[in-house]
Amino acid sequence: MGEALIAAAAALAAGGAVYVAAAARVIKQYERGVVFRLGRLLGAPRPPGFTMVVPFVDRIRKVNMQIVTMPVPAQEGITRDNVTVRVDAVVYFKVVDPAGAVVQVEDYRFAVSQMAQTSLRSIIGKSDLDDLLSNREKLNQGLELMIDSPAVEWGVTIDRVEIKDVSLPDTMKRSMARQAEADRERRARIINADAELQASKKLAEAAHQMAEAPSALQLRLLQTVMAVAAEKNSTLVLPIPVELLRFLERGQSEEETTAGRRSRPDRTTPVEEPPDSATPAELPDSSASAAPPELSDPPGSAAALPPHRTPDAPPVAPHFPPVTPDNPTPTE
Repeated sequence: MGEALIAAAAALAAGGAVYVAAAARVIKQYERGVVFRLGRLLGAPRPPGFTMVVPFVDRIRKVNMQIVTMPVPAQEGITRDNVTVRVDAVVYFKVVDPAGAVVQVEDYRFAVSQMAQTSLRSIIGKSDLDDLLSNREKLNQGLELMIDSPAVEWGVTIDRVEIKDVSLPDTMKRSMARQAEADRERRARIINADAELQASKKLAEAAHQMAEAPSALQLRLLQTVMAVAAEKNSTLVLPIPVELLRFLERGQSEEETTAGRRSRPDRTTPVEEPPDSATPAELPDSSASAAPPELSDPPGSAAALPPHRTPDAPPVAPHFPPVTPDNPTPTE
């Protein structure tokens, strides 16, 4: 009898141990336990720690309460300004209602992923390229609101959404690079022109100052010579001031004016004719060297004068008849 009792107690203890092993559950700190008894939700979720369920009657499902990081696959779309882009993002969410996450949706992770992809495509179509590249904070907030609206009913809250990368076509990248290069070149030219304007103003002020004090120009010239000589060059370049050149030019013009006044003849002084300007009557003639000083004109010579000759015309050389045996020369 005693042996039967001992065997029954041992069997009961073994059965109790098996029951405890089948009913015992351990829930971690970052988890919550949702218990279903015969397919129906049983009360509130079980807190972390040791808990017991009815074996073969209750079924417990553990739900992770940590923040989940879910990458959103890259979505290709066309922006509002008709540019084809490829955008990928990442979603951070967590479960706030374990019972709702298990009961309301079949797989809350898959549901959040699909909703994130759909919302990302919608954001791409409503945004411009410049917004995707430079105004991502606003797009992130809009994307978060679009995903969080249906996720609240599933017991899931969206912590944050970030757009990771925006891929552009190669042609668009080259166009943007040329635009950026042109903009930088424009800014460089504006800065250079502004520098030239400021330098010209300072140089004009320096020129006025040197005009008031001419010795400043000479001092500046000496400083330039010293700066060039400090480089230990074999060739020394000595600049000539423009004022010195103007002074030499004025001196040369004054000398030319004085020389011109000296070489100009006086109108009141009689001008002696050079010997080469003698009239034909005064030219020496070898044939007339032996002629007497006074010769009478042959008869009829007055009638031989041209009609256009006037009495005050210059004298001409006398006309001698040809030498013949009947008309000997006057020397004969």
